[in-house]
Amino acid sequence: MTEFITKRVKNVRNDVLSGITVALALVPEAVAFAFVAGVDPLVGLYAAFMIGLITSIFGGRPGMISGATGALAVVMVSLVAEGNAMGNTDENLGLYYLFLTVMLMGIIQVLAGVFKLGKFVRLIPHSVMMGFVNGLAIVIFLSQLGMFTKTVNGEKTWLEGNSLWYMIGLVGLTMLIMWGLPKLKATKKLPEALIAILVVSSIVIFSNLDVATVGSFIRDGGGTGLEGGFPVPVLETFSNIPINLETLKFIFPYALILAAIGLIESLMTLNLIDDLTETRGNTNRECMAQGGANIITGLFGGMGGCAMIGQSIINIKSGGRGRLSGITAAVFLLMFILFASSLIEQVPIAALVGVMFMVVIGTFAWSSFRIMNKIPKTDVFVLILVSSLTVIFDLAIAVVSGVIVSALVFAWENAKRIRARKRFREDGTKIYEIWGPLFFGSISAFNSKFDVKNDPENVEIDFVEARISDHSAIEAIFALVEKYHAVGKNITLKHLSEDCKVLLYKASPIFTDIIVEDIDDPRYHLAANPEDFSKPLGEYKF
Repeated sequence: MTEFITKRVKNVRNDVLSGITVALALVPEAVAFAFVAGVDPLVGLYAAFMIGLITSIFGGRPGMISGATGALAVVMVSLVAEGNAMGNTDENLGLYYLFLTVMLMGIIQVLAGVFKLGKFVRLIPHSVMMGFVNGLAIVIFLSQLGMFTKTVNGEKTWLEGNSLWYMIGLVGLTMLIMWGLPKLKATKKLPEALIAILVVSSIVIFSNLDVATVGSFIRDGGGTGLEGGFPVPVLETFSNIPINLETLKFIFPYALILAAIGLIESLMTLNLIDDLTETRGNTNRECMAQGGANIITGLFGGMGGCAMIGQSIINIKSGGRGRLSGITAAVFLLMFILFASSLIEQVPIAALVGVMFMVVIGTFAWSSFRIMNKIPKTDVFVLILVSSLTVIFDLAIAVVSGVIVSALVFAWENAKRIRARKRFREDGTKIYEIWGPLFFGSISAFNSKFDVKNDPENVEIDFVEARISDHSAIEAIFALVEKYHAVGKNITLKHLSEDCKVLLYKASPIFTDIIVEDIDDPRYHLAANPEDFSKPLGEYKF
């Protein structure tokens, strides 16, 4: 019992400390994504709080962090712009359209969970998963490069002189602390990311260094600060936007795209966390939790979101494993907004950039370089394709493209596996023994195996090592039977599995007469005479 309690207390401590670390790292990301979407920073922060809290409590993957993400923000920016263009007097009309779209997005995600669509994430090949991880690592890295810029007369320029060297030095110090601390056993009680942020922040504050902070970052982006109140329902959404078919036509395409991107990113992040923790999450439960969180977020004035791979990796690496880590991150984020905005605004951006760079190093699948020459070239192509499309477009396009290419390659390879061995019985019957899967991709090869014109009067097709997989295969068999009947020849089908027989019987009554119902499967032999088993069991040779 003492050991059990000790382990529980240790987990609580790790979850709380890792949650605080994640909350600090969430602030600039949520603000940055709000700027990308063209909305106020508090809209992104409220989304990070509400989505993070709800998915941590009800989601299917303890330890996974959700919030406002860049993948969704790049779609939202055009939605907000179009919505604003539709308003004559209300300049916030685009924001109201965003809130309504996020609620519809949540409804779609809930339906995906209800209909158990989350299980289809298992169909994503490992090469696509590696491409997704590598692509996201590159995206996170590129997004942090924007922190090495400053705004001058409304335009962003690269840092120069002392500002650049201070930034590089503090980022390097943060990374060095995170790399070195795990090697010291005495410091394992606190997450290295949290220690690094506190050390670098103390250096900047007490040395009065002129470097970018969370506060200056918000002001450079056009925000007024981090301080805000507790989120309340934005009922103006329903009074400013007519709920009719025209509105649905406008927001539904956006909602569908956002729902797809959110679910794909969340479920793939879930798979990644499963691998890191050697546990298994519930995909359908996560779909419903993400959907419910987005419905509430849209109602309370948040920009919506999904799982965040960077913050989730920070949480796992910092020791967070349970739901308490995500809850702590969300609650502390709200505390920052309500009570500690002036303190959080003093945290240097360099410390948070250093943490994210270490996340990039830990996220990127470096083993992909080592295995390039050991895996099929098609998998290498898919890996590079998904990584590239993730960087160039977005996650949804990359993953869908990778799955499609992998599926086509699989179909092509299996189409070449169809085989037919030909032999004759003593009575002159020609037998075709078919091996391999019969589906749309192998139909052409299957048809080329038969010589209808020159075959004898009786033909038998043995499917003992074959399987009829789809409608194309049924049509191919039906067409083949018709060809033999057209030239007055007899054809029988043998050793079809029970499910294949059911399909063919439904397709046409003609199969009732030509499918042989027997049990002479060459893989199994039944004793016809009970006397065959008259000897003691020990005398039989198997």
